[in-house]
Amino acid sequence: MSIEDRMTIDERRRYLNKMQERYLQADRKERGQLLDEMEAVTELHRKSLIRLMKSNLERRPRRQQRGRTYGPEVDDALRVIAESTDYICAERLTPNLVWLAKHLAAHDELTITPQLLEQLGRISVSTVERILTRLRQDEPRLPRRGPKHTNRLLRDVPMRRISWQEPEPGHFEADLVHHCGPSASGEYVHTVQMIDVTTGWSERVATLATYHFAR
Repeated sequence: MSIEDRMTIDERRRYLNKMQERYLQADRKERGQLLDEMEAVTELHRKSLIRLMKSNLERRPRRQQRGRTYGPEVDDALRVIAESTDYICAERLTPNLVWLAKHLAAHDELTITPQLLEQLGRISVSTVERILTRLRQDEPRLPRRGPKHTNRLLRDVPMRRISWQEPEPGHFEADLVHHCGPSASGEYVHTVQMIDVTTGWSERVATLATYHFAR
């Protein structure tokens, strides 16, 4: 999967707010260097950055709601792509939509067009999240069971979805891989993998487990 995440609008706005103070205090040469840096980070045009640096960066409320930008073709593509990736979060899914669509199309799981690929390439994380939330509302759900007494210890473990831009080391993504082949019954090895989100450091440990299923 792609490891390059695009800035969201809010992230870009916060970054430009930080840079504006430095820009206004800099001389002509330093401003040019700052503009080079901002071009590389935000992928905005240089003239747009100059205009933003001289203006108020506070976001204004929208006066009129926009019409729907993405049609049912994008909805259908996101449904297939999300299902094929086991419904990973929008932050991880969005940067990989184009190549996933091409991969699924190569296996006749999805029909793509140049227009669809263009839309998947520019759709934002927040829009993907809204569409997936709406699509999940139409899917039948199994009734949720309340927490059991055996899960009391797990409640003390700080587990949650964290940002890919987490600045502090010590936050991990954990995976458990079953090396069982086509059947999950019997004795086989698991791989427990932990990856530090900030540093990219990873550690893997093999564990032996046995599962027996009554017929």
